[in-house]
Amino acid sequence: MTITFRGGFYGGLVLAVCIGLYLVWLWRPEHQVRLHAENFFHAIDHRNWDAVGDFIGNDYQDQWGDDRARVLERMREGFRWVRGSRIIASNPNVQMEAGRGVWIGRITVYSSDDGVMELLDERVNKLPTPFKLEWIQLSGKPWDWKLARVSNSAFEIPADLY
Repeated sequence: MTITFRGGFYGGLVLAVCIGLYLVWLWRPEHQVRLHAENFFHAIDHRNWDAVGDFIGNDYQDQWGDDRARVLERMREGFRWVRGSRIIASNPNVQMEAGRGVWIGRITVYSSDDGVMELLDERVNKLPTPFKLEWIQLSGKPWDWKLARVSNSAFEIPADLY
């Protein structure tokens, strides 16, 4: 079977259209927020603090009064005690506004240490309300999203940890 110029042209055209459709699907803001949240949790699981820091915006503020530097410090300190951690997000929902996406879902943190797991179950895994991660798009690039805020009305950080 020989390949003609016409056949090659149409084949290339079909391939370009397929790639274009894939990129349109991939770069949808809702999909990007969902992917960024998944990759953020994955970076925390693997203790890749440089990658975690890359996900967090410079203007980050949360309901506990933490800024970017403080939340990174707290994560490093807290996850130092959580051996073999895994963060699982169940039934996440993404709500979009202009240049802003809110990821809402329950977060369950697992540990291979039974003592730590009891504390995680009590303080995080059994929370009645979901976590909200607010992401902002920094530029016109479809992949340029940063975490701006985390909140959960039922999650409390003990006063002795401030």
